[in-house]
Amino acid sequence: MLPVPENVGGPLFMRRQDLQIHLSDQGQAQYFGYRMKILQASALQAGNLSIAWNPDAGAPMVHEIKLFRDGQIVDVLQHAAFEILRREDQLEAARLDGTLTAVLRVPDLRVGDELEVDLTTFVKDASPGQNEAGLLLLAPNPAPGRYHLGLSWDENLKPNLKVTADMTAAMVKGKRAIDFRFDNPAPLSPPNNAPMRYQWQRTVEYSEFADWAAVSRHFAPLYVKAETLSADSPVKREASRIAAAQARPLDRASAALKLVQQDVRYIYVGLNGGNLIPASADETWQRRYGDCKGKTTLLLALLAELGIKAEAVLVNSKGADDGLDQRLPNPQLFDHVLVRADIDGTAYWLDGTLPPVAPPSTKPVYSLNWVLPLSSTGSGLEKLAWHPPITPDEINLFEIDARAGFDKPARIVSTEIVRGVKGLQQDMQFSSVTAGQLLDAFRQRAIGDVWQSIDDVQWHYDQKAGASILKIVGTGTVNWEDDGSGAKSLALPGGGFSPPDRRVRASGHNSDAPFYTKPEYSCSVTTVRLPSATVASQWSSKTGFDTRLFGRDYHRAWELRDGSIRMIRGSRIEQPEIDVAIAERDNGRIAAFDNSMGYIFYDPANRRAAVGNGETVPATYDFDWTANDVPCASPSTGK
Repeated sequence: MLPVPENVGGPLFMRRQDLQIHLSDQGQAQYFGYRMKILQASALQAGNLSIAWNPDAGAPMVHEIKLFRDGQIVDVLQHAAFEILRREDQLEAARLDGTLTAVLRVPDLRVGDELEVDLTTFVKDASPGQNEAGLLLLAPNPAPGRYHLGLSWDENLKPNLKVTADMTAAMVKGKRAIDFRFDNPAPLSPPNNAPMRYQWQRTVEYSEFADWAAVSRHFAPLYVKAETLSADSPVKREASRIAAAQARPLDRASAALKLVQQDVRYIYVGLNGGNLIPASADETWQRRYGDCKGKTTLLLALLAELGIKAEAVLVNSKGADDGLDQRLPNPQLFDHVLVRADIDGTAYWLDGTLPPVAPPSTKPVYSLNWVLPLSSTGSGLEKLAWHPPITPDEINLFEIDARAGFDKPARIVSTEIVRGVKGLQQDMQFSSVTAGQLLDAFRQRAIGDVWQSIDDVQWHYDQKAGASILKIVGTGTVNWEDDGSGAKSLALPGGGFSPPDRRVRASGHNSDAPFYTKPEYSCSVTTVRLPSATVASQWSSKTGFDTRLFGRDYHRAWELRDGSIRMIRGSRIEQPEIDVAIAERDNGRIAAFDNSMGYIFYDPANRRAAVGNGETVPATYDFDWTANDVPCASPSTGK
């Protein structure tokens, strides 16, 4: 143990912390032990101990829990006991994992005490041909103290290893083990605004899989077995019904997908090794619930009966797959499985866990970098090409009908068009309420600064457009600013941009890493129907612009036509990663960035400039904004 320094700061001091993992033909045994000095009251929560485990892997072993105070040693387990719970606290999130949890609250823990805990837990892959994989991590900002990480293995079970450079100097190799020891490890910070792959620091990867193709071969037979139907399976009857009703392969695949999405509710099932092993298609259909694995096998079975070639594909749906090709093969780096089908020579993605409004798509709804198809011959990782989106993820339309005059309430129509995961989330949210409930909710929440009254709220999910569409109609006050001598101005909603932040980082390790911005594409369209008593020559607007900074396209355009001023403003990431040289160049261009709000001006003396620079801008009401070709991006970069 490391002595406690006299001038130590922080809530606790870690006299020792040991994490040791041993690999055997029984799986992984993980020992975790520590002795910490409680220095501040905020660290007393360390006395709330919790151990979670899967019963199939074996019960944990608690070796000892002790308190050290003023030369006295207290055996906590003589005065307190763990309470074992069936932990299903995530049922509201549709998770059924069978995890058990043991909890213990160390009694009479005080500031100045030292708490010692030692325990071992077990992890076991229940799938055939067991292969272990995992990570050893040292936190980027650990409490001061002494840390030891170790990995050992039985004879003939040496895993492949990959050690980050910041761990290499501390590595000590044994015959069947590696160890890492640190005293007061310095805090680490990944380079700011860097891609996720640069966040891998102080990490040891280990894997018994030879490569990613071995992972593919390992899991493929599990899905082949699970999708195999019994001779009298009712799933075959469902497939026959679909085949009789639909002639085209894409229509058949759509019907099969909708059946799985709509008639089989989602529940994560992690029982009996199910976190890796899929339930069979027949079982999933019989109980009418399943997780992504069960829904995938059911969908694969239906497609096979319909004569459609398809495969299961492992993905990371949380966007944590950047740099996956640089990692050792580890199935735990994936959190989801999809179906990819070959229909008339085109690859379609099908996800049985999505709402039934999500049809087969040529592009996954999630933002994916790398995927792993499962095949008996073993497939390697596949890189999915990324292109700037053609259609915005979100479009906000705002129409102000001020024809009655400057001093009159205006009719306002606000429409929100949302695609992707957020649009599907809105479908789940709004489809569960009635039209009356939706109207009442918006009247309660939205009436205020803008809305004086809300007359109607309409929502629907447009499957052809793949978008959630919310439309609000009512009246509101238009905040015209008095500019003197009868002149007025109005800042249009969604008309301006905030200037981007500088892209800078401290010199040092990975200071030359690229800068990253999460891909997005948003568009705001505002139309103002001008007071009828005015004429076009009395109106002007702020300037339009087309600018690209840090890989983002900024676009704003204006037009005055048919008694209305139309403004469109788009923002699209066209290059998620930019190198340091581009960042330095664009840092120098921020000062010239036009961050003016989207003002329009009325001058009865006709002294203002015109609106726009000859662009054509459709109004909110004379264009199909659910189409793919909305003019929200700079003309130089395409629609």
